[in-house]
Amino acid sequence: MTAPLHEPTAEAAPSAAEEAAVGGVGAKAVQGRSLGRIAWERLKRDKLALTGGVVVLVLIAIALLAPVITGLLGQDPNEYHEKLIDPLFGTPTGSLGGISGDHLLGVEPVNGRDIFARILYGARISLLVGFLSAVVAVILGTVLGILAGFFGGWVDSLISRIMDGLLAFPQLLFIIALVSVMPNQMLGLTGTGVRIFVMILVIGFFGWPYIGRVVRGQTLSLREREYVEAARSLGAGRLYILFKELLPNLVAPIIVYTTMMIPTNILTEAALSFLGVGVKPPTASWGQMLSSAIDYYDSDPMYMVVPGVAIFITVLAFNLFGDGVRDALDPKGSR
Repeated sequence: MTAPLHEPTAEAAPSAAEEAAVGGVGAKAVQGRSLGRIAWERLKRDKLALTGGVVVLVLIAIALLAPVITGLLGQDPNEYHEKLIDPLFGTPTGSLGGISGDHLLGVEPVNGRDIFARILYGARISLLVGFLSAVVAVILGTVLGILAGFFGGWVDSLISRIMDGLLAFPQLLFIIALVSVMPNQMLGLTGTGVRIFVMILVIGFFGWPYIGRVVRGQTLSLREREYVEAARSLGAGRLYILFKELLPNLVAPIIVYTTMMIPTNILTEAALSFLGVGVKPPTASWGQMLSSAIDYYDSDPMYMVVPGVAIFITVLAFNLFGDGVRDALDPKGSR
């Protein structure tokens, strides 16, 4: 036999440095990202949502630090300044409702209370009712919604009919009637504390069917997924499937609807205070200030503009942030 004309040449073995470099590139290329990080990167690209989130954080900080801020400015939300009021017309002296270096947003007609201080304290009431009533609605809606979707049958029918009944019930009229007959003392609370407690419970109770329907629909879809069937085949109990398999996958829609529910609750609190069944004077409330401003909208329009703008900015900030969170957690839902 004749030798081959061309002997096969051995390829040079890669050096250790080259292997490390290739390994580093591969490791970097396959580096995974958590769902939270992906959502955060999407949210960072939404400038309107970030702006709304910053405004929300500022509002929360203002509400928490209201006593500190008013103390630094030397203003008390309940202190009268009759000297700043025209005795003939009952309106603030000076232009733009008495705006000055001492009173940044002017003073109220008749009594002369500082509007800026009352706006800060009113933010505490609005955010407190908005957040806590949303917590009540989320807890009830999540528990009952996941039970209805997971168990089905008569459990689903019963809970669904309760949802339909509550959604058709005149919430505002019920709250007005309930608050009107509540005692001044209850569970260690008195006066305004009782009304705030009742508003939180009632707004949250009538708000849970909205999130309950969402959770029920998501649970109906998730309970048929492969990982749930795999958990069942491995002998997992119902509680394990509910809390370990279904609930973690419901976090995203729950967060989204919570951020959308808070501004609605804030508007409901403002409406109740506007109608006179919210917090009691002299406790500051944006809705209460709007109600008092009706008699002076012609002679002192700033008294109506300031609380109205405060409500508008708060609700707009929460809605912008909620839309951004929804798009970040569920990008397909925005298409």
